[in-house]
Amino acid sequence: MERKNVQYHIQCAEGEVGKYVIIPGDPGRCEKIAKYFDNPVLVAQNREYTTYTGTLLGEKVSVCSTGIGGPSASIAVEELTALGADTFVRVGTCGGINMKVLADDCVIASGAVRMEGTSREYAPIEFPAVADYEVLTALVEGAKRLGLRWHAGVVQCKDSFYGQHSPSRMPVSYELLNKWEAWKRLGVLGSEMESAAVFTVAAALGVRAGSVFHVVWNQERKAAGFHEPDAFDTEKAIRIGIEAVKILIERDRVAK
Repeated sequence: MERKNVQYHIQCAEGEVGKYVIIPGDPGRCEKIAKYFDNPVLVAQNREYTTYTGTLLGEKVSVCSTGIGGPSASIAVEELTALGADTFVRVGTCGGINMKVLADDCVIASGAVRMEGTSREYAPIEFPAVADYEVLTALVEGAKRLGLRWHAGVVQCKDSFYGQHSPSRMPVSYELLNKWEAWKRLGVLGSEMESAAVFTVAAALGVRAGSVFHVVWNQERKAAGFHEPDAFDTEKAIRIGIEAVKILIERDRVAK
């Protein structure tokens, strides 16, 4: 049966999502996140967008996947905001760049390098893609409360996964390799694909956004001869995201 009055891509209607939304990329991660909610309900599944809604500390919250990359992430933020969401916590994965970032660590983004295309249709390139301060500090506090190993700083966002992992075979290898070297020298912590768009779209819409990532691997450490097993369990980043939402709910109640 066709549902009426729903947002075109996420297929959710007014009243079906909370103001606090966790946004992973992978639809398969939504059920894992929703298990931390009280009374989670599957609201909709369409394309790369899977949405559950439940409560945390008595407040309606949701999780909605965004798929891979800035274009689909921006659609999710746009349509969720249209339904009343105003706080977004991206819980995703990244690869490490900085040598201090180990596989199975968590990275919290204070800002993102806009080496992607989506954000350019929202803001001039001179505008920085930065996390909302309240969301950023909630993520840091959440990681500290849980006693997990974390890093906070700038991440790099790109549109091509294989442009990062096989840059030398690309016709623009000269640009990719030179910029990668710049990110290393500038202390960029890791590389992922959505936060630059999410932060910029959030700024354009006047809503809050932040990001936490599970580090799957660090290709720079591998190249330097360190032998670390790749880490695919995203539970630590999920727990930080959930804790951050609880902190934001508590802070927002005090601020009212």
